[in-house]
Amino acid sequence: MIERGEFRRSAPWMLAGAAIVIGLAAVIGLAALYSGAVNVAADVPHSKSVYWLLTTARERSVEARAKSVAVPNDLEDPARVAAGAGLYAEMCAGCHLAPGAEETEIAQGLYPAAPQLAHGTDKTPAQEFWIIKHGIKASGMAAWGKTHDDEMIWNMVAFLQKLPSLSPEDYNALVASAPEDHDEMMKEHKGGDHHHDDNHD
Repeated sequence: MIERGEFRRSAPWMLAGAAIVIGLAAVIGLAALYSGAVNVAADVPHSKSVYWLLTTARERSVEARAKSVAVPNDLEDPARVAAGAGLYAEMCAGCHLAPGAEETEIAQGLYPAAPQLAHGTDKTPAQEFWIIKHGIKASGMAAWGKTHDDEMIWNMVAFLQKLPSLSPEDYNALVASAPEDHDEMMKEHKGGDHHHDDNHD
């Protein structure tokens, strides 16, 4: 059993040893980065530890930032869902696919693979909105908020709530019913443009 006095005398050496180990690990890590040893090829999966680290960071980041998103109470509105269907077919189906669709060439080449949203997700509407608006770094997920306003993004979120229940025929019919002029339709439906603030960090 280590006496208290002995522990106090050995503590500085233990801390110094830990600092040396951490320092060596940092040096080795930097050397690996600069040497090109880290393989960034999209056709080579991450190691389990790196995959866990990146996935955990992504999930926690989205959860934290989506808490400030105010969800509109009309996501069931057929006009929203129809508008979102058209946007999804135009912007999202190439990577996230449509009901019954085979994997596209781009979907096959993405790493990490884009989730097939017709199978549903574990994300809340607020989290889906945040992801669509801000994108995900180094994942292939674009930040659509740079080119689409909040109303358009909420239309996509509204459609995502229906997507898992759609057959291929239902999906095609809904896409066909989408308005050609989205901006004009939303002005008529909502009485003007509306925006929902969220955390931009």
